Amino acid sequence: MNAKQFHMSDAKQKVIEPVIMDENLHYMHMVLPQGEGLPVHFTNATVYMTVVTGTLSICLGDDAEMEVPARTILKIPFQTRMDAKNKHHDTLELFVVKAPAPQGNS
Repeated sequence: MNAKQFHMSDAKQKVIEPVIMDENLHYMHMVLPQGEGLPVHFTNATVYMTVVTGTLSICLGDDAEMEVPARTILKIPFQTRMDAKNKHHDTLELFVVKAPAPQGNS
């Protein structure tokens, strides 16, 4: 069998961990306690964010900030300015998929 397994942490503290980083996609696991977030940046691929637990506070481009609840998936276009953080008491856990994978040194 040619199946390959990938593992991620069971973190309760802040973690941003790559799970799969290959030529097809980037698959990341993130845990963000209250007050934590990602640096403001422009997406380097089409991004799919799946909120597993908690609530994501995110501002995309020039749009107003929105609150994204658990069990929601966002599709964010390539080269979109993103400001994502956890402003809530509950720990935010999400999976981020970049597909196709970013090219170059991204």
